[in-house]
Amino acid sequence: MKKLIPLILFAVLLFPSCRQGAKYSEKWIEETLSQMTIDEKVAMVHAQSKFSSPGVPRLGIPEIWCTDGPHGIRPEVLWDEWEQAGWTSDSCTAYPALTCLAATWDRDLARLYGESIGEEARYRGKDVLLAPGVNICRTPLGGRNFEYFGEDPYLAGKLAVDYIQGVQSKGVATCVKHYALNNTELNRHNVNIHIDDRALYEIYLPAFKAAVQEGKAWSVMGAYNLYKDQHACHNSILLNDILKEEWGFDGAVISDWGGVHDTDEAIKNGLDLEFGTWTDGLTMGKTNSYESYYLAAPYKELIAKGEVGTKELDEKVRRVLRLITRTAMADEYGHGRFTCPEHYAAARKIGAEGIVLLKNEGGLLPIKEDAKILVVGENAVKMMTVGGGSSSLKVQREISPLEGIRERFANVEYERGYVGDVTGFYNGVSSGQDLSDERSPEQLIADAVAKAAQADVVVFVGGLNKSKYQDCEGVDRIQYGLPYGQDELIEELACANPNVVVVNISGTPVAMPWEGRVSAILQDWYLGSEAGRSLADVLSGDVNPSGKLPFTFPVNLEDGPVTTPEQYPGIGRENSRIIDLYYTEGIYVGYRWYDTQKVKPMFAFGHGLSYTEFEYSEAKYRNGKVSLSVKNVGDVAGAEVVQLYISDPECSVDRPEKELKGFEKIFLAAGESKRVEFVITEEALSYFDADAHKWVAEKGSFIAHVGSASDDIRTSVEFKY
Repeated sequence: MKKLIPLILFAVLLFPSCRQGAKYSEKWIEETLSQMTIDEKVAMVHAQSKFSSPGVPRLGIPEIWCTDGPHGIRPEVLWDEWEQAGWTSDSCTAYPALTCLAATWDRDLARLYGESIGEEARYRGKDVLLAPGVNICRTPLGGRNFEYFGEDPYLAGKLAVDYIQGVQSKGVATCVKHYALNNTELNRHNVNIHIDDRALYEIYLPAFKAAVQEGKAWSVMGAYNLYKDQHACHNSILLNDILKEEWGFDGAVISDWGGVHDTDEAIKNGLDLEFGTWTDGLTMGKTNSYESYYLAAPYKELIAKGEVGTKELDEKVRRVLRLITRTAMADEYGHGRFTCPEHYAAARKIGAEGIVLLKNEGGLLPIKEDAKILVVGENAVKMMTVGGGSSSLKVQREISPLEGIRERFANVEYERGYVGDVTGFYNGVSSGQDLSDERSPEQLIADAVAKAAQADVVVFVGGLNKSKYQDCEGVDRIQYGLPYGQDELIEELACANPNVVVVNISGTPVAMPWEGRVSAILQDWYLGSEAGRSLADVLSGDVNPSGKLPFTFPVNLEDGPVTTPEQYPGIGRENSRIIDLYYTEGIYVGYRWYDTQKVKPMFAFGHGLSYTEFEYSEAKYRNGKVSLSVKNVGDVAGAEVVQLYISDPECSVDRPEKELKGFEKIFLAAGESKRVEFVITEEALSYFDADAHKWVAEKGSFIAHVGSASDDIRTSVEFKY
């Protein structure tokens, strides 16, 4: 220890901002870089454990510690393994999945979400939160859709910006993922994406661009897939040309865990920090697995041979140092907070405001206080925070839908109805639930139907879960319909009782062949620690639902834009692991397809009902602004998401019928009116000209459509540009 004291004093004297917690200048970064040896520099650009990379103790530079998100802080794992470290202090607050946050259409709530999870990461000593995910929901079958913000790049980008700013206001870097074109989990390590530049720039890049240029994200994570035959974690076009050159990104590019495949490409093509490469010393016989990373010993060997220089290395270290000064070396942010009442309150509020009322025939909802309620369904009791991949959590508590409903209502019975996944274990975390049931499927249905006939209201809580082939990392869904015979059960319940409320828990659209047979439908998402209370708030009317769908619910998959084998799951190459996936639908993703092709979905993008009604005045255009008034004409207070779409009927190129270019969520008391105004920017009118490689807004007529959903336009106004 005595030998370390002079070194520590030297570091404090040389780098006075270490003791002051002040902002570090670029000059400081350059001075620090000049003090480092080649070995120290190379060590800084790859991992030293599953979730950390080394600093430079000699110079007082700390390590970087990462943690999975985006819905909570992952439990601690062992240094070299994915297995649990066995801590008793790492049970976190679970926040609603990002599809739920997207469904709030509320930038203030996105900021609150970011601040809350940022405080939890700070408390746990994490420097980088591996979140948010902003990839586009291209097909409902995508396994990680529940971690993303839906099908529209504008909505995803705006909400991501506030999430990012919230997290980073607590001294924790966001690592925006997965850059780019990670829209399928099937064959995710070897799928090569073919896409035209216009679709790339208009659909799949805007949310990342907003995250970098508006959100000022401090790090970005590369994706597993390939683009133009290069893996995205070391892709020259994506990382060098677009991210760093076009967008001016000054942060660090971090690989996805195991996403690096080539030393030469990793050196030259924009990767800054390598994590998770599959060179585990416990299974491959290496004495130091991390020295076997592509940016470790192989990199030093190339430098020693003179085959590569140190220009790229210095740039990587420069960016890593910048990341460290913004996080691990910044002491002005405090120590954070963990599993506190304020965080649970935030989770509950976000969950309730993200729930989408899809249908409410006859005003069945909200449920009356004295109603006799029968709750049916495995998802009413199954923990949803465990499983699904890297977003799996160990929580301090999770209030189930049944628990939340029983807290709020006095007369509640429960029947299982179906048995799905009785397990509750992922990566060393167990839910502790015993969900086994010895009754046959026929008996389960019969028991539920018998009680349904005696109830005032039946609340069926079903949908998907985070098991394999449902909403889960590493695999895609294998069917659009609900699993475990739920469709038959819902039909039987509807025959026994006309007052059936279906609560669908999922992170993606699902088929609903019984939609016309039930009275009410709620899209409930994975809501985290306060799931049951958020649901009960909406069922009771304590919260007036205001969520809007962030993606389209098609009637059938065949109605959508992705229908051929070339589009999904792709075509394998002869004698190669590479699978080529063709985005031949181009810019026609989600509602852009359904609107333009005149295909009626089951529930449209932006759809969501309320317990009150809103009236829109005629939209007016003046001096580059569209304005109107919205009035709550019902008798209860509520919030409305006012949505602006732009059409370009005179464009010289093919364009969608309309595209989302603005939204505002407003709260109105009964009888209250508010004025809403949208500024029409040149960006909102532009398309990407791939030949000229620039955005173009042509002169001529445009139409501004304002409404409550993409298929519920209340008022339109034409204007000239």
